[in-house]
Amino acid sequence: MRTIAFVTQKGGSGKSTLAASLAIAAREAGERVFLIDMDPQKSLTRWVETRNDPKIVVESPSAAKLPATLATLAASKIGLVIIDTPATDSALAEAAMKVADLCVIPARPTMFDLWSSEVTRTKIKALKKDYVFVLNQCPAAQESQRVQDGVSALEAMGGLANPLIASRVDYQEAIRHGLGVTELNPEGKAADEMTRLWSSLKRRMNKLKAAKVEPVKVETKPVAKSKKAA
Repeated sequence: MRTIAFVTQKGGSGKSTLAASLAIAAREAGERVFLIDMDPQKSLTRWVETRNDPKIVVESPSAAKLPATLATLAASKIGLVIIDTPATDSALAEAAMKVADLCVIPARPTMFDLWSSEVTRTKIKALKKDYVFVLNQCPAAQESQRVQDGVSALEAMGGLANPLIASRVDYQEAIRHGLGVTELNPEGKAADEMTRLWSSLKRRMNKLKAAKVEPVKVETKPVAKSKKAA
């Protein structure tokens, strides 16, 4: 089982929106997905209620109960857990960081978001967890200097997920209807972004998993030379 936590100490970065559409994109790619909503605003929970889909389930465990919840999910053969967290430096956010295989830090191309991203990254690094940035809510014309500055800043801090996520109406309309963008408009640009984002995050987690598997060392003993008969 793999666990992704959306974390940032800046509100309005689009954590819940990304988490919802990513969950659907992953499920469409064959994953068994479970959502955990640790944000007191419960945006992800409300989206699930609007959706009314028994195949997408959400729970809101306390920070103390989160490890036990994940252990239960792993035993039930859930393939992917996506955790949404509050936009604060809190026990809930830290608990999610500790259990995540990959922390995803969404940031808009604004200086306030980029400064907050650095604070979040410092926290994650102190916990010795893997992380990646997602530049979110970019102007549709992504060649703008503001976006390029954001790309440069986040690349300097660490990994930046591909693609950049543009500010598109489909994202908000999908949430309003309890859908993911790949369901609302499968042929749209937002759907393409989310499909590519899931592929990017999955590849990164697979590489991290492979890197942590140490090769088995096989000890060999020298073969004794047979003595010739006298």
